[in-house]
Amino acid sequence: MSNPSDVPPQQPGAQPPASGNVPPAGPQQPPANPPFPPGYQAPPPGYQAPPPGYQGQPAPASGFRFEMPTDRPRNFGDALPAGGLSGMFKVAVMPTELKVSYWIWLIGGLLGLLGGIIGLFGSFVLIAFAPAIGLLVLLLVIVALMLATAQIILAMKMKEGREWARFALTILVGISLVLALISSGIADGRAGGNLPGFLISLVATVLMWLPNAQAWFVANRGRI
Repeated sequence: MSNPSDVPPQQPGAQPPASGNVPPAGPQQPPANPPFPPGYQAPPPGYQAPPPGYQGQPAPASGFRFEMPTDRPRNFGDALPAGGLSGMFKVAVMPTELKVSYWIWLIGGLLGLLGGIIGLFGSFVLIAFAPAIGLLVLLLVIVALMLATAQIILAMKMKEGREWARFALTILVGISLVLALISSGIADGRAGGNLPGFLISLVATVLMWLPNAQAWFVANRGRI
């Protein structure tokens, strides 16, 4: 007679009896809808998750950043002042820095024209006594007249909000410095340029690039 406490041997291929303390075989599957943390907001419909490793867009850099002008003139007519020279003394709504810069450029250009005309007569007299130096002075006076004319036109285009005109005026300051150094070394500065004039032009250039003036140019990009 068998003992009831004896456990019969397990047959080959038979499954062990299930027990409440034994986990089921195989990896556990996560729940289909895991619970979200408190305060979680579901993304809007159509949202696409960013790619792996995405760090987000960098914050825009603060402060001044130089950019090449994109409003360059397409033809000769775009380089001329709108309405001709009639609006020379009509100051548009600009920051105070640009108004001061514009008047410096305009008055300096007009004085440059006047000084160039006087320099022409002086160069003719100098040619009679020293032809080589006189011809050089005449050449510099002609260049100074051209720069003065360009300065007036560029100042009027700058007043219209053209960034390319501001960029050209900045380059004009460098040319004026070279002209001032050459003219100060010959003919006692009678060649149409001088260092004080360069310093005044430098002040006008700095005023054009101040933050308030820069913001005005940026605000007028889409209105021109």
